[in-house]
Amino acid sequence: MAEIEKKPVKVVETILRDAHQSLIATRMSTEQMLPIIEKLDKVGYYAVECWGGATFDASLRFLKEDPWERLRKLRDGFKNTKLQMLFRGQNILGYRPYADDVVEYFVQKSAANGIDIIRIFDCMNDLRNLQTAVKAANKEKAHAQVAMAYTLGDAYTLDYWTDLAKRIEDMGADSICIKDMAGLLVPYKATELVQALKETVKIPIDLHSHYTSGVASMTYMKAVEAGVDIIDTAMSPFALGTSQPATEVMVETFKGTPYDTGFDQQLLAEIADYFRPMRDEALDTGLLNPKNLGVNIKTLLYQVPGGMLSNLTSQLKEQHAEDKFYEVLEEVPRVRKDLGEPPLVTPSSQIVGTQAVFNVIMGERYKVVTKETRDVLSGKYGATARPFNPEVQKKCIGDVEPITCRPADLLEDELDKLESEMAQYKEQDEDVLTYALFPQVAMDFFKYRQAQKTKVDETVADTKNGAYPV
Repeated sequence: MAEIEKKPVKVVETILRDAHQSLIATRMSTEQMLPIIEKLDKVGYYAVECWGGATFDASLRFLKEDPWERLRKLRDGFKNTKLQMLFRGQNILGYRPYADDVVEYFVQKSAANGIDIIRIFDCMNDLRNLQTAVKAANKEKAHAQVAMAYTLGDAYTLDYWTDLAKRIEDMGADSICIKDMAGLLVPYKATELVQALKETVKIPIDLHSHYTSGVASMTYMKAVEAGVDIIDTAMSPFALGTSQPATEVMVETFKGTPYDTGFDQQLLAEIADYFRPMRDEALDTGLLNPKNLGVNIKTLLYQVPGGMLSNLTSQLKEQHAEDKFYEVLEEVPRVRKDLGEPPLVTPSSQIVGTQAVFNVIMGERYKVVTKETRDVLSGKYGATARPFNPEVQKKCIGDVEPITCRPADLLEDELDKLESEMAQYKEQDEDVLTYALFPQVAMDFFKYRQAQKTKVDETVADTKNGAYPV
């Protein structure tokens, strides 16, 4: 009997980025990460996703940490494993489109500080919003992985995905990620999609899914059997719910098969033991909401990712309109259709969700229109898979002529201007990028950093002057 060809599936570990972003609002600190790096580095992961996404904002805003310093410390610790980040195309890690010079400089500095793989996506799947970041990654010899934001809808046929994948390969991407942020890809559809993609492109394919709807582990199994090269998983204490399938479970699933990872379950158990008390503490303090650990099959009905669900709940709470939750959930797909049926991922998920809340609370659709909704309908976020609802577009932007070019073509270089605005606080080159992304939060952090330094200097001076016994 002929021996079956071995094709071990590669694994990206998300515990240091997406897992804690999805379950505990990105609150894991660098100090919590550092003691376990040596063990994580021995597992044999294809990569560890540890930066980008919301980690940058959360580090500055809530943890009073320099995200660049975190990256450098992680790079020092991981001797054998590639480090990966998530990058929102022209929006970088922020919520607005940035000029090309800022995008290029951010990619350059990310690679220089230790990132090997840059996963780049756009909330509209408009590849024009990715081209600057991909070219910059190519130039820096970083691995450019382009993510297709996976979603459902009339526009999203198998032909749509294969055509998109071919264009991604042609634009210079080193691999493709199927980014299933809401857990919408079901097992047999995954077989169909992965087979079609493998017939279309030669570059590796990574599958990233969230467990929100309860099917992701089965989806991974079918995708691996269909030829997917890489899967994204999270160590069990921060897996499942709105996070990824559990690393140890997927390792055990493929044990003794051609897809065997060869990972050591004993080593994984030690890593899980390290993270488990963090999860228990997060449950005790309320940082981890038990609701986020359950299965929500409504995800498949309304296509609302886990993070967006919690956003909607808090928006309604603020408005004392929690009883309108299901009305808003039903309004979300209608707003999405009006806005050209974009995938619901940051920032389009927030835009659609907030507009749906206003439409329901006001009792009249589009009586109040957010600036971001107007920007989508004006073409400032790029091209959508479907045309906008013309009546809604007219009601929201009037006679404004929508733009049809690449939105960043209308932006002038802004690095020099940003540099001059924050020059007095600059302690490293990267500070200008921190300021570019989150001006107010960055300023608060820079002032905090300066105050901390002053404190240390004063303590050192006092020690030298004999104020403290040495």
